[in-house]
Amino acid sequence: MLRIWFALIGLLVSSLGYAAQSSSMSLLDNRFRVDPSIQQITFVIYRSEASKPVVLVRPDGKKYYAHRSPDNVRWYQESAMDIVSIDKPMAGPWQAIGKVTPKNKIKLISHLKLTADQLPNRLFLGEDIKFTARLTSNDEPLVLRDFLDRVKLKVTFTKYVENEETLIKEARPVPIEIGEFADDGLGLDEKAGDGVFTVSLPITSQPGKYRVRITSGNGVFLRAQEQEVLVYPTPVQTSFIQSRDEGKPHEVIFSGEQGMIAPGSIAAHIEHTDASNVTVSVEGAAASEEDQKVTLTIPYSGELGNYSWTGKVFATEMGSNRELIFPLTEHTYSVVDDIDLEETRRLQEQERLKQLKRLEEIRIKQEREAKRKRSMMIIAIGNVSAIVIGLLIWFVVRKVKAKRAAIPEMQLEMPKK
Repeated sequence: MLRIWFALIGLLVSSLGYAAQSSSMSLLDNRFRVDPSIQQITFVIYRSEASKPVVLVRPDGKKYYAHRSPDNVRWYQESAMDIVSIDKPMAGPWQAIGKVTPKNKIKLISHLKLTADQLPNRLFLGEDIKFTARLTSNDEPLVLRDFLDRVKLKVTFTKYVENEETLIKEARPVPIEIGEFADDGLGLDEKAGDGVFTVSLPITSQPGKYRVRITSGNGVFLRAQEQEVLVYPTPVQTSFIQSRDEGKPHEVIFSGEQGMIAPGSIAAHIEHTDASNVTVSVEGAAASEEDQKVTLTIPYSGELGNYSWTGKVFATEMGSNRELIFPLTEHTYSVVDDIDLEETRRLQEQERLKQLKRLEEIRIKQEREAKRKRSMMIIAIGNVSAIVIGLLIWFVVRKVKAKRAAIPEMQLEMPKK
């Protein structure tokens, strides 16, 4: 009886091993079968290093090439890998022809789907949003690391225009990419290769209505989600008051807009760096449930030099109770010596007199240059006039002499009576 149970267990393990082997598509001669129910499929094919891309052969014998394929085929290639995505693939046995490595199995990814968080309909300029998207295959998390490492998710904002599809391409608004992220375990992404993409999205678009598009693409895979959102002006105002008196601290004041920010919900954190490059943290929150303002104080040391501070503001949107995070851009300021007003006025007057003197010298120089040009012009005109007059006199004298010399000859030729 015990032997029978062992035999049954052995058969069960064998059948499970065969099922696992079939699902991974490690088949003889690189052949694999596509089920009729599959509307979109992706092949991940491993081949020898620096080998040519494979040729995919459909069940009817038609071949797909990396350099030549129909519109429903998208091909991504590397030196040792092909990733091919096909919409509405032909059902039946397919074959990959090429230097496919026998140690790696051809992976098929079917029913690939991208699901993402729904963004709030109302966003605020300057806020950061934690955003999560997931890739699944057959409604299960996609954990194929070789594929996920080559997938990038990106979020774009496009200014909303009615009937955008009817406009010519040049007249359509240009999408602005506000975030790109990968399933790499960095930043807010909790675990690499788990099919879950998480990132902090900065809302940088100016107030208005936008189309938000979430896409995932690596040249062969493309899925998109789209929604419309409204971006509102920043509801938290930041003011910095620099102290000029030693012993009196600087102040950073955060004020929430009434009707937008829930009273008592504002909190802030600042990283302050002094002139010696020493950083200290300062933080605080609303003192009561009615406060719409938080004031943080930064000690004033009096040390001369450049200072900077940055940080984050936290608040709650009124009505929706959505938690808001606003990163602060770096602010800088300087501490300099007290200004001596009398000395400053004296130096300013001295500089003014120098400027007047320079202007007077330039004027005199210009007048001298103008006089010199006039003198040269007069001399030139005089010389030309003298030459012209001399030529006229010479011409008249010559005429007179010629006339006198001609009169006797005419008398000798006169006939006698």
